[in-house]
Parts: sequence; structure tokens; C-alpha cells
Amino acid sequence: MSFDATWFRCPNCFENLSAIDDLSIGCANGHRFDVSRQGTVTLLPPRTPKTVGDTREMLDARRDVLDTGLFGPIADAVVEAADTGGLRLSGEPARVADLGCGTGYYAARVADAVPLSTFLAADRSPIAVRVATRDLPRATGVVLDLWQPLPLRDDIADVVLNVFAPRHPSEFARILRPRGRLIVVVPTARHLRELRAAGELLEIPEGKAERVVDQFDGAGLTLFERTPVEYRPEADATVRAQLAGMGPSAHHAGALAGRTTGDNGAPQPLTVSVDVLVFVFGRSGSSS
Repeated sequence: MSFDATWFRCPNCFENLSAIDDLSIGCANGHRFDVSRQGTVTLLPPRTPKTVGDTREMLDARRDVLDTGLFGPIADAVVEAADTGGLRLSGEPARVADLGCGTGYYAARVADAVPLSTFLAADRSPIAVRVATRDLPRATGVVLDLWQPLPLRDDIADVVLNVFAPRHPSEFARILRPRGRLIVVVPTARHLRELRAAGELLEIPEGKAERVVDQFDGAGLTLFERTPVEYRPEADATVRAQLAGMGPSAHHAGALAGRTTGDNGAPQPLTVSVDVLVFVFGRSGSSS
């Protein structure tokens, strides 16, 4: 088990948490939290809405898509952005927090490039946290709610990853170290537009990327880099169904594979548009 309590503060009183024994952590005010044998902990504040994160079926579909390499160029851009701060050159262990980690795919790619890093895999879905920590070396896992004050200490992360996940700008700014980097991946309205035209995915509003920049600017985070990642891979019927089933649109999935067929009735590959923006933010006044 890999577990590092120094990431955390108490979700109840915001005092720092520390190890009580091998399977529990606590704060000076007596709040205690159990650590699983897999190295994960649930740190939800009182009266947290009973939302449910990604299901096993959604995560399985996402892993299958990611295993095809379909989003490999996005991962390449995330790795490049993570090294903006010179992580591979510093020789010092970096602390990387993946907020909304899902399967941990993007953090694992960063781990391959920056092997000295230690990781936090954070998600609302307990299943996602278990999956991500299983595949990440030196990873601590936490179930949390990204919409709430985060149970993470101030100035704790050198790199924060937020890939296709909810965003909490003021909290991201609080946990980021002064020379740290926040990497945010946001789909444009053109992303997977072929599946949206077929009614398989929810629409992405125009101008979403600009609103994201404004939100982080309001939280004191400056945009250092904006990298478009655009390409048009082929996706067969199976991959298209998995794309529809791996995210919030999962309940709409099912019909696309049968709609795109050739003269012999066999499903035909469809070219899809992958179109995202990779943003790198840092604290205002810090150099890039």
C-alpha cells in the first residue's frame, strides 16, 4: 500500500491530517478517517450531496477507448504541459494531483515521463480511485467532491491535472504551489461532433473554453499556454459505442453502431473529430 497523509486537511475543520496508524488518519480536533488496504481514503465534508461518480461500466468503456490510443495525442500534450515547469530537469520529486482522475490514464502517462513524481488520484467515484491507484506507482487515492472545499492542504501540488473533469478554480489556486502548473483539458464544441449529430452525446456549448479562462483568471491564475489538439481518427462501431458510454452521456448510448452501415449491413468505420484545448495556468506573478 502506498499512502501519503501529508496531502490532506480535514474536510470537517480544515486542520491538517496526519497518520494515526497504518489504517487511519486524523486531525488535532479528533476527526478520524479510515484508510483502505488499497491506500485510499474518503474525505467528504458533512452534508455532501449524495451524487454518484463514474460507474464501473463507464470506467470500463473509458479504459477500452483509452487502450486503443484514440486520445494518445491529448495525453502527449498533457505530458508536455506537465514538464513546462522543468519537472524532468529539476531532479526533485514532484507532487502531482489528478483531480477527476477517472481511470488514471493521464496521470500514468505523466508518471512514465517523470518517474520521481508522487501522485494523488482524486475522484468522486470510489471505483475510479481504486482503479487509478492500482495502476499508478507511488499514488495515494482519495474520494472527494470537486465542487466542495477540497480536503487538500494549501500549496501542496507542483502539478494539478484536470482533464475532462469538474473545475473549482479558487480551490485549485489554493492547493497549487507558487511555481506550480495547473493543466486543464477542455473539449471544444467540435469535439466528437459526429456522435453529437447522431444524438449520442450531450452538446458542448460554444464559448466554453473562453469561460474557463475567465473563471481561472478570476481566481488569480494566469493563462501561460493554450495548445489546441485536433485530429480525425477512425472509430469503429465498438469504439463509438464506448465513447458514448464512458461519460455523462452514457444513458444516451446504444444506437449509433446500427446507424452507420455499408451496403452489406456491416458497421463501417466513422471518422470522428477530436478537438480539445490544453491550458496551462499558473499563479499570477509567477514565471512560466
